[in-house]
Amino acid sequence: MFRKIAFTGFSILLATAVPTLATDNAPIDVKVNMARVLRMSAPAATVIVGNPGIADVTIQDPQTLILTGKSYGQTNLIVLDAYGEPIADTLIDVVQMQAGVTTVYQGQSRTTLSCAPVCQPTVMLGDDNAFTTQALASSQLIQTTGN
Repeated sequence: MFRKIAFTGFSILLATAVPTLATDNAPIDVKVNMARVLRMSAPAATVIVGNPGIADVTIQDPQTLILTGKSYGQTNLIVLDAYGEPIADTLIDVVQMQAGVTTVYQGQSRTTLSCAPVCQPTVMLGDDNAFTTQALASSQLIQTTGN
């Protein structure tokens, strides 16, 4: 009996020490092209994203979700348990990375550089198509020569 009480107390302590998915309807922020770990307070069986073009969520294990920002904007996330009951229903805000990023405008053309500490081209939504194509081709060339 003592073991059962001690185990229950330890489980409650452990559950409160691990950050969980917000239940207070506060939006979850994630940067575009980045991922973040979300811990669930109860096992998740199904995840639903309102607009999968903005964010993607996968179940890593029943109590760990991986949230990935795909495009700027806001959408919602609904998490259901094995019985179809809602565990969470929250907003997701996908925002631009700010630190170390420089945006350069040349007339109508926009390019983005990641400057940490040396500026290098990086692809961001809304960049000039020619710049994006050149940056991706350069990245693919490096990947193929490294193999």
